Amino acid sequence: MSTGHDHHHVDPEAGDARVAVAVGINMLLTVAQIIGGVVSGSLSLIADALHNFSDAVSLIIAFVARKIARRPADARMTFGYGRIEAVAALINYTTLVVIGLYLIYEGVARMFEPSAISGWIVVIVAGIALAVDLGTAALTYTMSKSSMNIRAAFLHNLADAMGSVAVIVAGTLVILYGWTWVDPAVTLLIAGYILYHALTEMPGVMRLLMLGSPPELDTSAVIDAIEDVAGVESVHHVHLWMMQEHSTALEAHVRLSSDADAEQTRRTIKEVLANRFDVHHSTLETEEHGTSCDDHGQRVGHAV
Repeated sequence: MSTGHDHHHVDPEAGDARVAVAVGINMLLTVAQIIGGVVSGSLSLIADALHNFSDAVSLIIAFVARKIARRPADARMTFGYGRIEAVAALINYTTLVVIGLYLIYEGVARMFEPSAISGWIVVIVAGIALAVDLGTAALTYTMSKSSMNIRAAFLHNLADAMGSVAVIVAGTLVILYGWTWVDPAVTLLIAGYILYHALTEMPGVMRLLMLGSPPELDTSAVIDAIEDVAGVESVHHVHLWMMQEHSTALEAHVRLSSDADAEQTRRTIKEVLANRFDVHHSTLETEEHGTSCDDHGQRVGHAV
């Protein structure tokens, strides 16, 4: 049996200061929006504040998770702590679903019992929120390309910016025409967008936690590539899974042909996995020609 342990590393300290700044300004914005929403009577402004608060909390969770993920592997966590970021992402998205459902409840209730709204306060506070949302998105844009947590926060802030634009429109319509029904209507739109975003991102996080294969990799293609290596007769008992967001592992039983050089064949397979599929952590158990394990007929996974 042979193992490979090469991994890609990204500077772990990169972006910590930007995340901290983003958390601080989102917290301040949340307080300002809640005060503005209470004073003005605007439910949509409070809805936007709750979304901003969830963004700040998600950034805090992501920040802490990034710190924990940097711990080296030990006897308790032999693969390391990197998967904590996926756990943090799942917590963040679940919280967003709860917030979205609550806003729908409040928006529908306000539709039937509208209240007076101070449009100018709504427009001013939402305008400030829009500027902050765009600033936070700019702070997290670069990091969003390599982290599911930060990517979620970045997309949340873009959603917040859209929500702020919607709130500004609602406040303007209240000022011009007295259309108070627009406020709960915008609240429902914000809630719908929050739910859409959370529910479309959650499957990817759950796939990682369920030890699923990377969505961009075709497991059959990986197996075929291994079987195309000289000296390989067949492959079975294959497991292909994401250890972390950017780290994929493979485990397989490889039956060798009668004239195969076991060590050279293993090296070639590892080169194919690394170069063609970016799989740098592989565990290969070789079987000599004429031998067979119990689950030889099980190409993917193992017999139960």
